[in-house]
Amino acid sequence: MEKLSNPQKTIEVIKKHGFDFQKKFGQNFLIDEHVLDKIISAAEITKEDFVLEIGPGIGTMTQRLAEAAREVAAVEIDRNLIPILQETLAEHDNVTIINKDVLKLDIAELAREKNGGRPIKVVANLPYYITTPIIMSLFESGVPLSSITVMVQKEVALRMQAQPGTKDYGALSLAVQYYAEPYLAANVPQNCFIPRPNVGSAVIRLARYAEPPVHVKDEKLMFRLIRASFNQRRKTLLNGLKNSPELSFSREEILEALARAGLPENVRGETLTLEQFAALADVFADMQI
Repeated sequence: MEKLSNPQKTIEVIKKHGFDFQKKFGQNFLIDEHVLDKIISAAEITKEDFVLEIGPGIGTMTQRLAEAAREVAAVEIDRNLIPILQETLAEHDNVTIINKDVLKLDIAELAREKNGGRPIKVVANLPYYITTPIIMSLFESGVPLSSITVMVQKEVALRMQAQPGTKDYGALSLAVQYYAEPYLAANVPQNCFIPRPNVGSAVIRLARYAEPPVHVKDEKLMFRLIRASFNQRRKTLLNGLKNSPELSFSREEILEALARAGLPENVRGETLTLEQFAALADVFADMQI
């Protein structure tokens, strides 16, 4: 079959099947060969790899993944796309099409079945409204992961790789950087998609750490502190922690913890590194014993 990255071919397939784009699924199909090259290159796909693709659409990237990988599982939530995928991927016998919500899929079981439990590579063109939940679910679920290479809203990609003290730095930056090393592989303009999205996009690769870069006694407590510190971004860390519904520390306890962690009482959360949040979480954990 002719490559679907050809815009005329994409339009032909859509018209042939009478496909209607579903706003609720945030569907934007990629139609640029150079961007596909950058995604495949960034993901470092080899013939040894089992790849989980989330949101294959009509199979544009799936075709390329099938050529580069040993095996591909393409998970598509929209059942109207399944017959299209079955047609566009018919010549690839190393692709399994799964009609399911990826958040309800047992990916660990899929990795055991298809890859002997070894780390898998994830490639995705995600609807922007659900990018963060899917990425964090993959990291937090303990699925064996090598990397996630994903098309996201450019603003989200910038937040994922942001450093302390910058305007893009926030809870998402810290969450992603606790689990993986982010690398911005490409900026993608709006005219690379059908239909054109309203925002610019970017391809970002998240290389999963074998071990987190910091060791913390209570991971969940650390993330509660992080969320609290950015919920009221303009406030001091003291006020952010004191006003958080997720935390029950008194003002005096927070002041004591800040002092023990070597932080001034007027410090703002947006200036703290992941290491400093881990150290502060350890102080609070010790105070609770």
